[in-house]
Amino acid sequence: MAFSGWSAEALSFYEGLEADNSKAYWTAHKAVYQEKVLRPMEELLEQLAPEFGEPKIFRPYRDIRFSADKTPYKTHVGALLGNTNYVQFSADGLSAGAGRWHLEPAQLTQYRAAVAGPDGAELAVLVAELAKAGVEVHGHDTLKSVPRGYPGDHPRIDLLRHKGLTTWRHWSPEPWLGTAAPLEKVRDFLGTSRDFCDWLGSHVGS
Repeated sequence: MAFSGWSAEALSFYEGLEADNSKAYWTAHKAVYQEKVLRPMEELLEQLAPEFGEPKIFRPYRDIRFSADKTPYKTHVGALLGNTNYVQFSADGLSAGAGRWHLEPAQLTQYRAAVAGPDGAELAVLVAELAKAGVEVHGHDTLKSVPRGYPGDHPRIDLLRHKGLTTWRHWSPEPWLGTAAPLEKVRDFLGTSRDFCDWLGSHVGS
């Protein structure tokens, strides 16, 4: 079935879950989640998958074993497309991201070597172009100090400090969320992020 958007009911579901994150609320509204939240996400991913990779929707249940926050349910639905793309829907609206949120130690070593070398200039240009296009670029788990082995005056020291790097775009709730428009907005965003993801993939691996 073709994607046709998320209704106001989907937004209301998450507004209610934020107010009452309990099993009782979830059980009473599970059918709304399945029909108004989950099904549109499945339809969206089905149409994006041929271009951006195999989809995987995350479970709605939080892992509370080691968390001080014991609320049992996530207040958003999130999904991966391939190895580098992410889509999320919540009461706050629609979001999408691309890149590498977390780099393992060996990957981080490769990333920093590439950023510090000649190819790092290409990444800096890509990041600047994304910013001009209105796409946010976020570093994750960023060091406040200089990474060991690199000079503090390196021209790409800000990029070297990151342990993960992603693009991000957020759209607040608007009537178009209830139409097919989110499909093109997410597709355009992921397409704009493709060269950025390709750089990371070629220098860090999958």
